[in-house]
Amino acid sequence: MLSAASSLSHDRWFSSDEQFNYLYPVPVRQLAAKHWTPLHITWSIAQYLAPGDNTRVLDIGSGVGKFCLAAAWCMPTAFFTGVEQRKDLVAHADSAQAILKLENVEFIHKNFTRLDFDRYDHFYFYNSFYENLVDTEKIDDSIAYSPELYDYYNRYLYKKLDGRPAGTRLVTYHSLEAEIPPTYHLVECQVNDLLKFWIKS
Repeated sequence: MLSAASSLSHDRWFSSDEQFNYLYPVPVRQLAAKHWTPLHITWSIAQYLAPGDNTRVLDIGSGVGKFCLAAAWCMPTAFFTGVEQRKDLVAHADSAQAILKLENVEFIHKNFTRLDFDRYDHFYFYNSFYENLVDTEKIDDSIAYSPELYDYYNRYLYKKLDGRPAGTRLVTYHSLEAEIPPTYHLVECQVNDLLKFWIKS
């Protein structure tokens, strides 16, 4: 258990996005506004995706782990997994986790198509496929991009989500919604309809 002093230090990281971003080196901080989920948005998502104890949530394309770390702090009885295909971003996520000492979160260096979706109850998707489209802002040049990959990833995720049981929850942020099967119904919209909360019937 954290001491009172450790707890205050721990909570300090979550007092603002600016403070949280100091967990990362400067080049990563410069990507934050475009690519990482803001904390005030994370609070809403985490509460929706983790309605009960021992819920397992997957963040598809977790980057440097900001969403998973903040959600894990917000919902300590749930478990958050981030999958990311860039090894260096996973390393940044692991380093931040070590500083925060959160035990209900993990990061996997892998393409999401190689994951077993049966391990997870609910899902978060911050349109990590969008980089594959022409003239979009990309995190780096370390992976391949193409419109064909964009279509492939959307079709793959569509099939995986469609195969999940009724009651599965999904949150999308800045999504074009090509990955969402018609079996998912919109529950709520926030942030000028950029943030959407779904549930499978």
